[in-house]
Amino acid sequence: MGDIVNRGPDSLLLLRFLKTISDSVVVVLGNHDLHLLMIGENFARLNHDDTLQDILTAPDREELLHWLRYQKLLHVDRNYLMVHAGILPTWSVVQAVEFAQEVETVLHEKSKQRFREFCSHMYGNQPSHWDSNLEGYDRLRFIINVMTRMRICTLEGRINFSYKGGIKDIPIGYLPWFEIPNLASRQVTVICGHWSALGLRVTNNLIALDTGCTWGGSLTAIRLEDRKIFHVPCAGLKETVHQQ
Repeated sequence: MGDIVNRGPDSLLLLRFLKTISDSVVVVLGNHDLHLLMIGENFARLNHDDTLQDILTAPDREELLHWLRYQKLLHVDRNYLMVHAGILPTWSVVQAVEFAQEVETVLHEKSKQRFREFCSHMYGNQPSHWDSNLEGYDRLRFIINVMTRMRICTLEGRINFSYKGGIKDIPIGYLPWFEIPNLASRQVTVICGHWSALGLRVTNNLIALDTGCTWGGSLTAIRLEDRKIFHVPCAGLKETVHQQ
């Protein structure tokens, strides 16, 4: 569900592992994965708590970064939609897939010059609300921000990109994106991560699995066939299983 790098001490090892089993795994990109790509193209700098240096100095760096940017932004399989952060409440599944493909087309651009041009416009918090008439990099940036950064929005779909707290502290006028009435994507179950302060949440239409492993919580997975939840404590290697 994204953020396969920069959420622990072994980003290089994990990236190499996933690349070797790429025929057996589906990866969607998160904001930290995009952050690595931006650093790789010199459009962002390492933060003091980033764990990306090993990748940036690895002999297979370019091969790994190339593989990473060819991953999806969103994946749909039967009645499930997997994305790092979420999808705008007004977007149908068909629209979300189309919008993700717009971004993926640029991410997968064979011309390095065109890809770098895209990177130079990727970061930013504007626009903060959707307009179907958005064009160019403003449109692509908003789609990326929704799918990799969104947590809360207004009933009208205006997003607060800075909020990182829990449910009880959400600013007045905002709701978790998945609690906006009449979700256009309600016919599927969205599987997402990103919002560690939200914690584990499993409903008919949402499976939120980020339980803050990087902050000392657990790494959480779900087996979709019976919705059994698996927790791996970050402090040790012993696996615990919890029946949801």
